[in-house]
Amino acid sequence: MRRTAAILAALALALTGCAQRTSTTPPGVLNVGQISNSIAFFPLFVAEQNGYFTQEGVKLGERPRLGTGAKVAAALKSGSIDLGAGVMTDALNLARIDDKGRLVANLVDRYYVDVVVGTSFAGASPSDPLDARIRALRGKKIGITGPGSGTEALVTYLFARTGLNPATDCELVNLGSTAASALGALKAGRVDALAFFQPIAQQAAAAGIGTRYISPAAGDVPGLERTAHGVVFTTQRIIDKKPREVAAFQRALGRAQRHIHQAPPEEIVKLLTAYLKGIDPRALAELPELMRTEIPEGIGFSRASFDTAIAFHRVTGLVRHLPAYERIVHFALRADT
Repeated sequence: MRRTAAILAALALALTGCAQRTSTTPPGVLNVGQISNSIAFFPLFVAEQNGYFTQEGVKLGERPRLGTGAKVAAALKSGSIDLGAGVMTDALNLARIDDKGRLVANLVDRYYVDVVVGTSFAGASPSDPLDARIRALRGKKIGITGPGSGTEALVTYLFARTGLNPATDCELVNLGSTAASALGALKAGRVDALAFFQPIAQQAAAAGIGTRYISPAAGDVPGLERTAHGVVFTTQRIIDKKPREVAAFQRALGRAQRHIHQAPPEEIVKLLTAYLKGIDPRALAELPELMRTEIPEGIGFSRASFDTAIAFHRVTGLVRHLPAYERIVHFALRADT
């Protein structure tokens, strides 16, 4: 059923892409869609709140939260948004069916999905070796956002490391992108674990219902210490039609990322409180420092980080016909380090 849903989503995206529509927004305006309010997209919120987009000369129009990366890519192809904020998986899937897909900003340079287990989880402890923790997930119900997502990709990658197959060795449960729903499923025992975007581990710990079990961003997974993950992507048609607007967007986003690194922690916590509405204040304490390790100070893509992302997707098999660095990374963002 998971594979059928993924195939149908890909087919819907391909059919949507046949039109290859360009921007429907007026000059000076960009519609920007994103999956959800996860840590990866916090720089967009900072840029909005601090007025950076206006100062750089671009107005943001509609700002939909679309729930899945497939929907972000489909909206981009249909012309209802100009830029999409998702994960590398989404950008690579778009590039698979549209050779004009382009990466225009690097938001998070680490794999920011964590595996969280419930308080009654039976198996290896969070301090045990990685492979023991992965094997402890065998036969368990694992909540993910949906098929073909970065959350499913992490489970696939981890299981492949120990010779397991998520299609037969666990049950993946699609929970959508709302953290409250995922935490509710963990608390009620509908799932044994979550593979979910940050700050899910901090929220689970604050609520007393779960513990961070595996965290690539924390260095738990060798080879994934540094990898392009949260990204903004578009098509060359948008870049050609709105070069000034896209450049202004990039400058504003770069300013926001530098601000996250330079602002006092209490200011970042205040912004996070507004961004992650309803979050338990106890879940915010470690986030300012955490984000400074994950969010780069610039929006460019190093070749090493890009290559790690490509190697990850090759292992998972969720994206085929992977593009070259020079093809998908916008030329202004290329770096050789």
